[in-house]
This record gives sequence, structure tokens and C-alpha cells, in this order.
Amino acid sequence: MLEGFYLRFGEGISEAGNREVLALALALLANPPHGLLDAVPAYGTLYLEYDPRRLPRARLLRLLKAPPREEVEEGRVVEIPVRYDGEDLPEVALRTGLSLEAVKALHQEPLYRVYALGFTPGFPFMAPVAEALRLPRRPHPRPKVPAHSVAVAGVQTGIYPLPSPGGWNLLGTALLAVYDPHRAEPFLLRPGDRVRFREAEGPTPEEPSPLELLPQKPRLPAIRVEEPGLLDLVVDEGRFLAGRFGLARSGPLDPYSAQVANRLVGNPEGAPLLEIAYKGPVLTALRPLVAALAGYGLVGLLEGEEVAPGRSFFWPEGKALRFLPKGQGVRGYLAVAGGLHATPFLGSVSPDLRGRIGRPLGAGDVLGLQEERPVRPGLAFPLRPLPQVLTLRLLPGPQHTREAFLALLKGPFRVARADRMGLELEGPEVPGGEGLSEPTPLGGVQVPPSGRPLVLLADKGSLGGYAKPAIVDPRDLWLLGQAWPGVWVRFRAP
Repeated sequence: MLEGFYLRFGEGISEAGNREVLALALALLANPPHGLLDAVPAYGTLYLEYDPRRLPRARLLRLLKAPPREEVEEGRVVEIPVRYDGEDLPEVALRTGLSLEAVKALHQEPLYRVYALGFTPGFPFMAPVAEALRLPRRPHPRPKVPAHSVAVAGVQTGIYPLPSPGGWNLLGTALLAVYDPHRAEPFLLRPGDRVRFREAEGPTPEEPSPLELLPQKPRLPAIRVEEPGLLDLVVDEGRFLAGRFGLARSGPLDPYSAQVANRLVGNPEGAPLLEIAYKGPVLTALRPLVAALAGYGLVGLLEGEEVAPGRSFFWPEGKALRFLPKGQGVRGYLAVAGGLHATPFLGSVSPDLRGRIGRPLGAGDVLGLQEERPVRPGLAFPLRPLPQVLTLRLLPGPQHTREAFLALLKGPFRVARADRMGLELEGPEVPGGEGLSEPTPLGGVQVPPSGRPLVLLADKGSLGGYAKPAIVDPRDLWLLGQAWPGVWVRFRAP
């Protein structure tokens, strides 16, 4: 269960408001109350996400009345060299009526303040951009922006640390990497720092390789990967209290099925297990195991016998487990008694694929157990039915308007694209827009000016600037983890 709300400290760009936001975030994160899932600061906004079963809203509000305030120190001044070769540089000059040299000079003129990190790990949101350079975002985000791109959007400027979707106007390439998970300090910049850009020439920094989370030689080897599937990930509950760095929550896209799989083998709710998408791997047991499969769209095949989701089974040493597509849905979860072993990064073993933290499984990988846990096979739980049309309850979002909400309820929408970041929907046009970047809630329905809704899932960016007129009820998020391109989605009022 999760709930969330925004605290707003003024409108627009305000250093004083941002200092208040950062002070409150630091105070909460220095000693987070049990049940606080995240505290994500932006310009003048702090988004708090919490589990109401462990931290009732009334108690959280009491904690906010007189929190111990951390002093926010003034940050460093960091100079970042930029090669002004951005794809949008000529268009920016044309739209602003400036020469290329004037655009470059105006972008280098301010000493920018870093107000927040977000969207992707280490992406610095900086302001203020010179008024003559303030252009809106693109009507619809690009599917892929190159790593190290320096860009502007309205009053903001920023640096894309890694390849990612994005709708800002690209001016150039930073010649310093602002994020690398292999460094002792992965993030070059922190909120409160000041940045000055300087035109320079030189090579583009290399993109970091994925940070390995799977041990090379596990203490209790259990499973060998003979052939990888389309996207096989070792996940736990997810990475909490790290949104302030721009890290994805990650974890299972269908948390309901992941919980069922772990329950079937006697594991704790968030024990690491394997998420399998669309096409499963071929796996060999290296020791006798008790395992369980839960989820939709896949069944197991062990020695020619079908292993249906929802029941634990004995997996003999040396025997291969395969997966076959069957029925609706796209994701299954394979749990083994004792849980899978991986190295946590900032509190979680779940990969952040955009942040180059962890990776999908590959041929030859050996997965180990966290511990040996004696369990009898044969336990079964009935799984919830998966409807042909995914019907989702809808709640008002931070930029709620009656017009946009009614357009979403009108539907239906067809899923045009589906991945761990979210779903892109096709259907009736929904009134959208953009504004100053702020934290994005899990399940947020984001609508850019193009009018095509995007539903944000576990690997979403932590900050974004498109309008969010609605949020999918958290109780229905598991359904979105089973959505595939072409499936129909309807929204309804709760």
C-alpha cells in the first residue's frame, strides 16, 4: 500500500522556498519514520510517499508540524565545460531570433543554482535560464536523448547523465560526467551547488558500464542461466528513500504476483526473486530447490510437465526449467525458498536499468541463495483473474482539471508502448500541458501538450514537468505490470 501528497513552499523559482524544501527533506531522511517510503524535493515542492498501514497520515502530519531542521549549507561552485553541438541549437536560435553565438553566450552567462536532482540519477535541475532563451519543452518527448546532453526548458537547464527519453531543447554536450555509479561519490552535483557552463572542445565522456549486483561466486549456488529470456531481473521490494538522487523505485512491476510467489515458498514479502517478462529463460537447478511461479502470460515446463502459476513445486538438482507463453499477461515471478542473493545499492538489489545499476540476466550467470530454508512443496494460492480490458480506478492528480479527468474516463485507450518506465496510451485526446518540474507519483497519468497520456511505472523518472491530471489508484498498479502493447485500458472513477 502507498499514499502520497505534496507540500508546496511558494510558486515558481524561489531560493528561499527551495531551502525550506531541502531542510525538511534532510530532516525527515536523517531519521526516517517507519513507513516513510520517500521524500523527493524539487524547486518549491516536497513529495512525501508513505505506507498508511505503518505510518498513518495523521501521524506523518504531526511529525511535519515541528520537525528538527537540518541546516542547508551553501554548495560549491562547479564549472562544467560544454561542447555546443546540440541537435536543437539551430532551432533554438531561430525561435529566439538570436545568433548561434548569442545563444551560447546567454546560456553561459548565469551562475545557475542546482535546485534538485531527479528524472534520472544525477540529472541536475538548474535555474534561472536567461529570459531570451526560455522555450517550452517539445510537444512530445523524444524516445532517446544522448548521454551528457545539455538542454533547456523554460526557466530550467539540465544535463542528461545517461541516454533516456526527454522533451527538453538540446544545446550541447557536457564534457564532465555528472553521474557514474562506479565512483565513490556517484553524483557530481548536489542541491545547493552553483554551476557555471564554459564553452570547450574535447571528447564526450564514456557512458558508465552497469554496476554489477550479482556476486561472481555465490556462497550457495542454486540456479544456472542456460539461455536468457527477453528481460530477466532479480528484484526485491524496490529502492526506497532514494528518489532525491533521481534513482528509480524499481522493484516488481506486478507486486501482487511477486508477493504471492514469495508466500508460496515461505519467504518474507520483499525477498529477492526473479521477474520474467514476455519470453522466459532456460534455468538449471544446481541443488534441490523448492520454487514457485506466480504471474500471468507464462507457464513453466519442468521435465516436460507444465508448472502452472500459483503453486510451489520441487525442482530437482540438474533439471532444466523452461517457460512457455500462455494466456494473457506478460510477467511472471519465480521465487525459490531462501531468496536469491545479490548486492544492494542504496538499500535495494533491484536494478535501475536507466541508471546503469544492475543488469538483466545473461547466459552463464549463476544465482545463489540468501539462505537455506527447508520448505515443503505443494502449497497453492488461487491468482486473481486478469481481465481482457484492464479497468483502472482513477484519482485526481496534482494538476487535476475536470476537463482532463473526464477525457480520461471517456476512453478506452490502447497501449501503444509498454516497458518498466510506463505505458504510452492512444485514444481520445486529453488536455495536457507543462510546468516547472516536480516529483512524479507512481501511477501518475502524465499528459504532455501532445495530449497522449503516459502512465508512470516503477522505473519512471523521479521528477517531471508535464501535467499530471490523474493518478491510478495504487490498488490497481499490479494490472499495469501485466499490460502489453495492444491491450485496451479503461479508467473509472473510484
